[in-house]
Amino acid sequence: MRLFLGTFLLALFAHNLFAQSQDQKEGTEDFSAKYQITLNRQEHSGFNTKQPDGINSLTSGRDVLYTTSATAHWGFRPWQGGEFYFDPEMVSGLPFTGNLVGIGGFTNGEITRAAGAKQSFYRQRLFLRETWGLGGEEERVDADFNQLAGFVDHNRIVTTVGNFSLLDVFDNNSFAKDARTQFQNWGNWTYAAYDYAADARGYGWGFTTEWYRDDWVYRIGRMSTPVTPNVEAVDLHLLEHYGDQIEIEHSYKLAQKDGVVRILLYHDRAAMANFNDATAYLAARNYPAQTGPSALVAVRDTNKDKYGIGVNLEQEIDPSIGVFLRAMKSDGKTETLAFTEVDSSLSTGLLINGSKWERADDSFGMSLMVDWISSDRLRFLQAGGVSFFLGDGYRNFKSAPERILETFYSYSFAKNNWITLDWQYLQNPGYNAERGPLSVFGARYHAEF
Repeated sequence: MRLFLGTFLLALFAHNLFAQSQDQKEGTEDFSAKYQITLNRQEHSGFNTKQPDGINSLTSGRDVLYTTSATAHWGFRPWQGGEFYFDPEMVSGLPFTGNLVGIGGFTNGEITRAAGAKQSFYRQRLFLRETWGLGGEEERVDADFNQLAGFVDHNRIVTTVGNFSLLDVFDNNSFAKDARTQFQNWGNWTYAAYDYAADARGYGWGFTTEWYRDDWVYRIGRMSTPVTPNVEAVDLHLLEHYGDQIEIEHSYKLAQKDGVVRILLYHDRAAMANFNDATAYLAARNYPAQTGPSALVAVRDTNKDKYGIGVNLEQEIDPSIGVFLRAMKSDGKTETLAFTEVDSSLSTGLLINGSKWERADDSFGMSLMVDWISSDRLRFLQAGGVSFFLGDGYRNFKSAPERILETFYSYSFAKNNWITLDWQYLQNPGYNAERGPLSVFGARYHAEF
């Protein structure tokens, strides 16, 4: 890591030493200060179950989830081609059951950062981005969160170093990406089966490089892993423990309509447990009652590998309608490192812009998600095993994939202010066919300024 940072900073120095000075173009930003606030509330009125609530079961009685987040996005341009950003954030909130358990496809994308009812302040991002132009037609970059307005070459190399989220760079999708403005379920803002390296809030330290060349983009990245699964402390020994990803993106036209396809591969190496080892551990002790992930902790290896491959499609139908599809398969042999308890995932849906009915700032979305767990994870759960987010504690329960329908309408009632109504219908929560289904109704307020 130190060698990489040293090489990178040396390259920056050379780039700026020999770069020819030129006048700043009109419309190019040197500083940016943007803010957002998002308030979420979701509720389910309860659901039928053939089993009483277990250790990591979603509460079968009426329950409420809420989150609040307020974020500052501050950036400046230290030199031509360089951008530096710092994002402090305040969050609070409580999930269903008072703990983040009982579902693979969690219903609220903000809840991963909330740490309880008390307001919590933390550094969300702190990173440097450098862009090297390689020619081609010049493109306008509009101002946005963590993006200064300006101009870039169509062909370019972009490197990001520091504290950020892999999802800032990888697995983009125009129609299903932002849980603050679009779909809220975790399986709609990235692959549910993408166990991407991050701390408990979804961020880490590392670097990525992107090469834009005509209609193609090639991305590589390495990010820090948590020191143990699903904790905030991260391991900065990036030569020993890491999350690597490679993504290839291609833009195309189908019937004169824009489309994009992305293929992503990831590899995690970290301290993780093998499910078969944990199941054998329980069997050797005559399946003791579990109160937490003790079996996984007992068999955890300091150097375990986890892999996955996914495809991400987006296709414009007309200027107001877009459809998307994400599908990913992970190996399913090891416990969840940093995201959610899904080993294979599929999500597909559509997003309609309100310009169809003369409300260009409104949007309507509908999606279907299906999440599966591996046979290794299933055997562990059916042996009474408990992980961080799953485990009813009942042996030999009847399993089934989670199926989730989500639909929302986002209404703009003032400039940069939206109220969203969201409904999610979940079958087989926690992959247990003897629990559910349930409906989750939500309301979200989001403002940008």
